[in-house]
Amino acid sequence: MQNPNQPGPASGSGTQSRPEFQIIPAFSIPMVDAHMPDCDGLNRELRDLFVQRAAEGERYSNDEPRVRRNKPLFESRFDLFEWPDSCVQRLNEFCMKNLYRAIQELNGYTVETLQNMHMAVESWFHLTHQGGYFGAHNHPLHSWSGVYCVKHDGDDPASDSGKLTFINPNIAGTMYIDTASARFKRPYSMAPIMLRLVPGQLVLFPSWLLHEVMPYEGDSERITVAFNAKFKYAGRERVV
Repeated sequence: MQNPNQPGPASGSGTQSRPEFQIIPAFSIPMVDAHMPDCDGLNRELRDLFVQRAAEGERYSNDEPRVRRNKPLFESRFDLFEWPDSCVQRLNEFCMKNLYRAIQELNGYTVETLQNMHMAVESWFHLTHQGGYFGAHNHPLHSWSGVYCVKHDGDDPASDSGKLTFINPNIAGTMYIDTASARFKRPYSMAPIMLRLVPGQLVLFPSWLLHEVMPYEGDSERITVAFNAKFKYAGRERVV
């Protein structure tokens, strides 16, 4: 109730009351978490295909690795979504549908705008056995990246084994921490975001965001598909 001894806003002035206290998330990073329903059959097909292709060694492997990794991790060449295999194309469709949905919702674009966005994609798979890891990196010259989980088992779910780990881009803020900032909650915490992906899960994120994969400690396999995308607008009005 308004204090009768305090003047209220002038009629028609447009003045609005402001909250007495609020915490504002000033800078945020968009990440998308999507899940494919009824994915078991598809993931089995993908797993069998990837194991077969990895066994062929150099024919399907990335011959120009640029990120630190070790022998227990196999990385394919970067043309996966161009493969005609039905299981690959079904995954491609799922990933692209969710990527375009994210772009539309985050930018407020119309369907017409999306239709005029021409996309270039590079895509690959990782097949990781015990001890395999992938060093910290990002993906230059692309705007969006994604990781889809085909399989992750054979290890302790409570451990950090095989976790996809995102490094806080504001890490320089840790140059001085005291009791006033040491226990910030999300989204303000300086700690990394560590995700144990489950089969059927797709994570989308800006390509500039540094990330790595913790060593997989299991006795089975960790299998993921990853992709990078960049766009060029071909409509009448340029979208920047």
